[in-house]
Amino acid sequence: MSFEIRPEWSLKKRKGVVVSLPLLLQLLTAIRNDGSISSAAAGAKLSYRHAWGMLRDFEREFSAPLLQKSRGKGTTLTPLAEKLIWADKRMTARLTPILESFASELDAILTSEPSSLRITASHGFAVDALVKQLSQDRTPVELNYRSSLEAVAALSHDECDLAGFHVPVGEFKLAAQPYLKWLDPEQHALIHLACRTQGLFIARGNPKKIQGLMDLQREDLRFVNRQTGSGTKMLLEMLLAKEAISTKSIIDYDSAEYTHAAVAAFVASNMADVGFGVETAARRFDLDFIPIARENYIFACKASALDQNLLKSVCNIMQSTEFRGTVSALAGYDGSESGSIATFEETFTQGCV
Repeated sequence: MSFEIRPEWSLKKRKGVVVSLPLLLQLLTAIRNDGSISSAAAGAKLSYRHAWGMLRDFEREFSAPLLQKSRGKGTTLTPLAEKLIWADKRMTARLTPILESFASELDAILTSEPSSLRITASHGFAVDALVKQLSQDRTPVELNYRSSLEAVAALSHDECDLAGFHVPVGEFKLAAQPYLKWLDPEQHALIHLACRTQGLFIARGNPKKIQGLMDLQREDLRFVNRQTGSGTKMLLEMLLAKEAISTKSIIDYDSAEYTHAAVAAFVASNMADVGFGVETAARRFDLDFIPIARENYIFACKASALDQNLLKSVCNIMQSTEFRGTVSALAGYDGSESGSIATFEETFTQGCV
């Protein structure tokens, strides 16, 4: 048994009646994809009359149309309807990691599993894949998504069994030096999870003609950033420093989203023109992507724990052909070394100029 918590929002109508929006959003999304109310209604298992009545009810509440018909294009969405869909996508991207962590806490509290694997990690798609695989193998997991720095600090304080963080490849390994405040080669071991690509998220077709980091200084571009303390923001600041780009010259540099998906959703909904994060998030939101840097995603653990059955099992899963294939199938990810033991030298200093 495990718990799942999903974000859901509602509309408080004029007379105090609260109406849930997921069904409306499902209808609008299907209409956008199919151009047909009847097809959207069938997909939601509603009669055409019920679906049409629901749409009209919400139009009255919003005092604005949600649909428009045009010759040769069928039924399309109005700007308001598009905004509703993208607001839902941004909310889901922003809140899902928080709710997953809370659901994991509830699992630990209410199911009383005797030997849960405690993972504190920077949010990432390969981490999500591992947690799903562990769940399928009935390995109880207590998951807590935090920044990379907070994750390694939690391991140092014995608050988790695995701490997930990411380290740039090559000269930008310097960005990972703050992690060494919490990690000791005598006490800790490092496990490779994946190699992944970070870069710029831009709208499909690149309408703003963005070429690279230097463009972030343009006055016509709105930027969306990650939060302070995240490994991604640390990497970005190293990249900017190399190009002699001042963060003060970047519009909205102090904005903060807590996941790669939230950054991608922000750009995809036209709330920003460019963001920085992992390629997988860009592709999932149908964005174009400009690769900038590669990095390794690493798990740290107590060295002594590697001989215990729980972590042995986890390493075996990560080393399996099936799991490595799952990670490599993620856009911008390479899982060929997943589960292998990494040394401190190759992780933090080797190849660093």
